[in-house]
Amino acid sequence: MTGVGSGIGVQGLGATGTQSELGHGYAPPRVSVDSELGSESVGHGHGEKERDGESAAAASLAEVATLVEPSFDENILRMLCETDCGVPLLLDRIKQSMASCKEAASFLKKRAGLEDEYGRQMQKLARSTASEYATTDGKAGSFVQAWQASMRTHEQMADSRLKFAMRLNEMSEELNNLVKEVDKNRKATKELATRYERALQESESLTEKTKARFDMTAEELERLLLQKEGESLKDNAMQGRSPVNGKRVIGKAVAKGGMLLKGRNPQNLQRQEDDIRARMSSASDAYRKAVTDTQTIRQEYFNFQLPRILRALKECVDEIDLGTQYHLSRYAFLCESIIHSEATILQPQDDLVLGLKATMESIDNRSDFKTWMQAYVYAHGGQSNRGPRRNGPQDEGFLPPIPALHHPGSSPSLAQAHLSDKGRPTFGVHLAEQMARDDVDVPPILTKCCEHIEKYGLDQQGIYRVGGTHRIVQKLKERLDRDLDSVNLEVDEWSTDISNVTSVLKLWLRELPDPLFTASQHADFMEAARNENERARHIRLHERVNGLPDPNYSTLKYLMGHLHKVVQHEAQNQMSVQNLAIVFGPTLFGQVQPGLNGAMNGMADASLQNKAVETILEHYTDIFVDDGEEA
Repeated sequence: MTGVGSGIGVQGLGATGTQSELGHGYAPPRVSVDSELGSESVGHGHGEKERDGESAAAASLAEVATLVEPSFDENILRMLCETDCGVPLLLDRIKQSMASCKEAASFLKKRAGLEDEYGRQMQKLARSTASEYATTDGKAGSFVQAWQASMRTHEQMADSRLKFAMRLNEMSEELNNLVKEVDKNRKATKELATRYERALQESESLTEKTKARFDMTAEELERLLLQKEGESLKDNAMQGRSPVNGKRVIGKAVAKGGMLLKGRNPQNLQRQEDDIRARMSSASDAYRKAVTDTQTIRQEYFNFQLPRILRALKECVDEIDLGTQYHLSRYAFLCESIIHSEATILQPQDDLVLGLKATMESIDNRSDFKTWMQAYVYAHGGQSNRGPRRNGPQDEGFLPPIPALHHPGSSPSLAQAHLSDKGRPTFGVHLAEQMARDDVDVPPILTKCCEHIEKYGLDQQGIYRVGGTHRIVQKLKERLDRDLDSVNLEVDEWSTDISNVTSVLKLWLRELPDPLFTASQHADFMEAARNENERARHIRLHERVNGLPDPNYSTLKYLMGHLHKVVQHEAQNQMSVQNLAIVFGPTLFGQVQPGLNGAMNGMADASLQNKAVETILEHYTDIFVDDGEEA
């Protein structure tokens, strides 16, 4: 089929011109089942159960794929072509489909926000609960193992929810992009249809104008012929003649014939007749050509262009409808997948991996209690003053108690009721005085306790956070204060519970007359800790540490090195830098007396103390370790 004739100026609307404009390349969204399974794996599958789930997912996605590969319904297109309102009908339908698609995208976006918030809060709760348990007085043994495992299970479920939220966000974005693309194609097709309709209307208008010119010329010729034949314009017989176009009346010829009768001679009349006939022939040719061109445009529009426009608009409708349906079906599949994923996490198919229920059932309360009882009796037995005596005095007829057996590794000196006082007290003595008296760079009690803790306690959960038994701690303090060198921390009396040694070490630091961070520099340390900028706070605290007296500096360096080793075993002892800072903040800064202007803000001061210790411990290597020196 050729293009529209050049006489009406619409050459650009021919078949060649419309092919590129209507060729939007509409194609229903397609899905590969293999790729979809790879991207939609929301959870952590386990063994055969995961493979079964993948098979079911593949079947489900295969069903979804059939939704988006239909053949075009030619009957619908034929019905649309036969209606007078096919184009506006499809344009309004596209608007409806776009509104529905936007609603679906909005829902998926909001659902993704809920799932993301749920996943992040669950993840935060599981991690904080796992890390904070070590700071409580909770049970140990199988209970803590099951508790930590259950928190890891909750972290896995949180990860699944976060991945689910990410998929929902992607689907929402895809739907929004689909709306934008379809709206763009709708506007382009609507503009093209408007241009074709306008071209047809202009051609029809031109035909009407040429017809009107032809009719006017025919009237002119009729009036001239009437005059030429000499017939009376008022003759009643002339009233019975039919006008050329079925609309004219004799009155028109009478009204307009005056000018034609100015020259009554036959020569003038003949010249006028020839001129009118020439103009009438030209008008007839123009009218015939306009009719032919209009018929050509009309046939091309209704037989070729309109079906193509309607097909393009119907494909827009199908694209957004099927795209929306596909994503909603995919959403349903994802909902099933997240439930299946959580079920697999809670009850793994692999027998070697315990589910949540099996983990909780693995708690052995009887064994935990027996272990706790043995440790408690060993620590308190025979010397506890919390209950009545089992044996009465000998003079009342009771037999003396059986003497306690000494453990093979115990020192004979421990059997003595009292130790000799060497006159070298350790607790409550100024740090500089201790070190000058003993001629050492680091207080002996600090090295003795830290070495023992590093040997036996680095993997102990809640080290330094869990306190020891008060009676045993006081007993160990007394012996260390009397004769530090003679105390053997390797014996069972002290090595059974490492918390007793850590408590003695903290007690020694608290009882220093002047804290390790001296009272005179307390305000300077607090000012440095107030810096919000991490780098600036590190530099200022480094300066304050360098300003400490030599005994305090060397003691702090050794202590921070020891705590640095504790942090390196955080995975086992659950003691992070923050946890250690909470423990040692008040211990190293001591109880500072309020100034002249009233009591200090205790809570704010404690927070700054913790922040100072945390920063110093985090930057232990930068502050204390020189180049070439081992950390």
